[in-house]
Amino acid sequence: MATTQHNQPMDVDTSVSWTPLAHGVEVNDNGWTDQAQRVLTDDLLELIAEAHRALEPRRQELLAARRERQAEYDDGAVPDYLPPDELPEARGDWNVAPLPDDLLERRVEITGPVNNAKMVINMLSRNDDGSRADAAMLDFEDSMKPTWDNVLTGVENVSEAAAGTLQFVKRASNGTPEKKYTLDPNDMPLLMVRIRGLHLDESNLRVDGTPVSGAILDLAAVAYHSAKTLMEQGKTPKYYVPKVEHYTEAAWYDELFRIVQRALGIDEGTFKATFLIETLPAAFQMEEILYSFREHAAGLNGGRWDKIFSDIKVLKEHGDRVLADRNWIDIQRPWMEMYVKQLIKVCHKHGAFGMGGMAPQTPGRSEEMREKQRAGVVDDKEFEASIGHDGCWVSHPYFIGPAMKPFKDKLDAEDRRNQLDVIPDIPDRPDLLPKGDTGPKTIDGIRVNVRVSIGYMKGWNQGIGAVAWDNRMEDLATFEISRAQIFQWLRHNVTLDDGTDVTPDLVSRIFDEELEKIEAETREFFSDRPDDVIEEQVERFRKAAEDAEAIFTEDEMRPFLACESELTGVPEHKARLLREDSCA
Repeated sequence: MATTQHNQPMDVDTSVSWTPLAHGVEVNDNGWTDQAQRVLTDDLLELIAEAHRALEPRRQELLAARRERQAEYDDGAVPDYLPPDELPEARGDWNVAPLPDDLLERRVEITGPVNNAKMVINMLSRNDDGSRADAAMLDFEDSMKPTWDNVLTGVENVSEAAAGTLQFVKRASNGTPEKKYTLDPNDMPLLMVRIRGLHLDESNLRVDGTPVSGAILDLAAVAYHSAKTLMEQGKTPKYYVPKVEHYTEAAWYDELFRIVQRALGIDEGTFKATFLIETLPAAFQMEEILYSFREHAAGLNGGRWDKIFSDIKVLKEHGDRVLADRNWIDIQRPWMEMYVKQLIKVCHKHGAFGMGGMAPQTPGRSEEMREKQRAGVVDDKEFEASIGHDGCWVSHPYFIGPAMKPFKDKLDAEDRRNQLDVIPDIPDRPDLLPKGDTGPKTIDGIRVNVRVSIGYMKGWNQGIGAVAWDNRMEDLATFEISRAQIFQWLRHNVTLDDGTDVTPDLVSRIFDEELEKIEAETREFFSDRPDDVIEEQVERFRKAAEDAEAIFTEDEMRPFLACESELTGVPEHKARLLREDSCA
């Protein structure tokens, strides 16, 4: 019997058969494909089993501590700085281990799903205007749905990208000739990998009958297949770690890094990582988190979208902190601005990079729209560069140049590669709590959340973790914000600025109205296709709207959309993951 995130029996009979592998590891029979056999070598299985046995009990303790803290927040407590006597050495005079040269210039980082070979190649290449990112983050997390096929393909893509051999062929169709995408191994940005968060189980792989942590599988597999390849080229194996909530979790990841390096015969401290500070509790422990992985630290990143989601989730029961329309919550809101300035201050105080946020735009169809988007990206990145960030993220190659310009102009004028010497002038313990009762609460805000959720859920149901939607790249974080905000507004009986009460009936009506618009847009977009193709697309949007509305109107808000990956080949398990109690 498979198990859920917290080792509770599933309440559906999945009838899964397991193939025993080496070292006490088992794989879902449906997932023991030729690809899985290429990736999961005997040596790698031994490493996964070692890491799991060493770290899984502590992971469950850390997840239990998360639940306990959330219960306290639900009862009225709020996150705060640690007391002076807890880990006081973190707030002293120390520096992270010296940064390798290839990590000293990270003005623009581009990110996208690791399983999409074409996107990986584009992230690691120059765009049409000749611009190239300084770093590319190949993502196993928010922009990739963690299906078994996606995970395995992602591992192979990283391996081939590190070697410079990754290729993708777009087949000829409808009079369009075949196009081949390849890498230039001599002109690639820093290659980085974001592994999955602490909460995510990999359901298709078990050790001693317990699902393996997605983070353990991702780091072990990627490092096993690519770390030494990078090192032979004089490059640093570099990783991103998401959704940390407490410094003890950072220490858990630090030990994972050590276990993997020792098993591969690599000196401890060789791997470097940037931790995303994208939860409200972590915002109060940046210095302690950085200290807890200081030998492997490259820096911290202000993950603004997940941070907004966490702001709502953590304080969901606090009626005095109900947030306004999500599009109004930008980085210059007082608590958001203070959070990123605190991140820069902590990082630069200790010799680490303080990275800025995402430009989520995808190129609009008209030149007028693209010009407006470029101006918006430049404005956002000028602000980030002005306060001391060392770099930022983009989601599409088209915006590398506009995002790069503010950082390049500022750094070139001062003849330096980063802003490690910039320390924002802010209080020692700034107020980082989100503020309610300010900003607009509108029907259009609900429509944005609903429309995004329908578009994203359609992709999710098809195994896709990021979708281009309404001129933006929407990933899991924006879906999470959308459903959390509607939950919060329903929970606290919000009255919109026009006097309309937010009720389940109102949310349901807006789902119907937005779905009707999307159906019409779909029929127009696919008007040159056969009727059965059009109807298939329409039906997928209908199913997406049904699934999203059910999640939006749950009685209790699940902590994440999913806490485990799908059991490949088990449709009833896929359906169970959309239920309210799937991540309880």
